[in-house]
Amino acid sequence: MGTCRQIALLRGLNVGSAKRVAMADLRKLLTDLGFRGVNTVLNSGNVVYDCPEQGQPGPAEAAALIEEALVLKLGVAARVTVLDAEQLAHVVEDNSLEPVADDPTRLLVAVLSDPSDRERLAPLAHQRWEPEAMAVGRWAAYLWCADGVLASRAAAAMGTLLGDAVTTRNWNIIRKLHALACERPA
Repeated sequence: MGTCRQIALLRGLNVGSAKRVAMADLRKLLTDLGFRGVNTVLNSGNVVYDCPEQGQPGPAEAAALIEEALVLKLGVAARVTVLDAEQLAHVVEDNSLEPVADDPTRLLVAVLSDPSDRERLAPLAHQRWEPEAMAVGRWAAYLWCADGVLASRAAAAMGTLLGDAVTTRNWNIIRKLHALACERPA
């Protein structure tokens, strides 16, 4: 029986003193849900795992399962966005801002919980943000925060528009997740 690789991004986990979860507890939680080969990346709610192709939950169902288990088992409420490996490959491939970004920690990828939010972002993507930039792909928006994330007008505008319907990762983390997602399942 084959497997399907998925990537879960937990919003706001281990940022400051709120929503603290040990990565060992997070791996156990996903393993208890029936996922296999569970790997976490860094200490901020990035998980790559496998699920059986037969009867697998799709990304939206997996996100709901993980959100519910976080509350019931760990007492933590966090928005979860799940992509499959192909969708994450599209996130990497659609990034048109990489050539202008000279610091991958300032190149944010805002993964959309609902891909239809691209339409809501279109007006922002067409604005001029110099020295910043914004682009929108199939599953994510890309923000070049030239002067840093906290000073970014584009990031602030997107946050106001979409709130917790997105979760952001910098380009380094997205590349690490993609590399892990491309590894062959054990």
